[in-house]
Amino acid sequence: MLQKFCNIISNHTKIPHWILAGTGVALTTGLLSCQPQTPGNQVSLTGAGASFPAPLYQTWFNVYNQQNPNVKVNYQSIGSGAGVNQYLEGTVDFGATDAPLTEKERQKFRAKYNAEPIQVPLTGGAVVFAYNLGGNFKNLRLSRQAYCGIVQGDIKTWDNPLIAKQNPNINLPNTPIRFVRRSDGSGTTFLFTNHINKVCPNWKAGVGKSISWPVGIGAKGNEGVTAQIQQTQGAIGYVEYAYAKQNNLSMATLENKAGQFVDPSPESAARALEGQTIPQNFALEIPDPPGEQAYPIVGLTWLLLYNQYDNPAKATALKNFVNWALSEGDKYALQLGYIPISDNLAQRVQSTVSEKIAAR
Repeated sequence: MLQKFCNIISNHTKIPHWILAGTGVALTTGLLSCQPQTPGNQVSLTGAGASFPAPLYQTWFNVYNQQNPNVKVNYQSIGSGAGVNQYLEGTVDFGATDAPLTEKERQKFRAKYNAEPIQVPLTGGAVVFAYNLGGNFKNLRLSRQAYCGIVQGDIKTWDNPLIAKQNPNINLPNTPIRFVRRSDGSGTTFLFTNHINKVCPNWKAGVGKSISWPVGIGAKGNEGVTAQIQQTQGAIGYVEYAYAKQNNLSMATLENKAGQFVDPSPESAARALEGQTIPQNFALEIPDPPGEQAYPIVGLTWLLLYNQYDNPAKATALKNFVNWALSEGDKYALQLGYIPISDNLAQRVQSTVSEKIAAR
């Protein structure tokens, strides 16, 4: 994945400029496509789920529609938990999640559809600690002991010695820490708690899309957590990298498994994913990646598809979109701060989608 990241960077591809605004992605300039348009009748696809990849998905769907005006996609960023539920109930054409389907969810799918669910990754990304201490407090470093203490509620003010120890050149204020976390069922929460559960010895709340938090202010979606951090002095919370980047939030440098302090970036996240063995069902979990330059909180995000669609045009449109996203769509992933998946993994995904999706 790191090699693919570097190849895209070296190509200096010119791409349209997109800006995140509030809860969505807005196009700031007109987009003229030189791509051939796909002929055919109008196809409308509906999807719902993870907010983690929503900025990228909205960009992909908008660009794809410009190139293929007969295909329109309505994606609702409602969180992985709600997205998985809608997928299992069959009320959408596809779901999206940052947490691999559980065995219980797979069993429910098998019982309803007499088939195996299709879960394929389209991109990866990093979960960051974004914070609001005003403009004079940049380049904050958090050791594992420090961020475990914050999440557990043991560290209550910003001038705590465990934070100050790694930031000798910052005059930290005696401001109360306001930890902001998700209130909805969230794949981002799964990725975050999967890491916290691995590295924090005193963590007792477990791992999941929704947990009983020991402390914190709840907000809905990556969008809601981002907004809450922006408007709360002393706040710190976890969001996907693209949300923090596009909203100019300060992001903490974190201590990784190798004991190195690593800045969040697409490159450091790609290093965390590099060399990982992807299971046959694509359900990769990396709670604490090795590597001196690896960012510590990363994961893939998956599209959830059905084996059969009543409308053959929908099956074809979804196959074509996945192929496009994993080829032409890579440059948009990189621009927004996501990680393009490796060529080998992309080929596996494309083969899976081609072979397993059919029309009734």
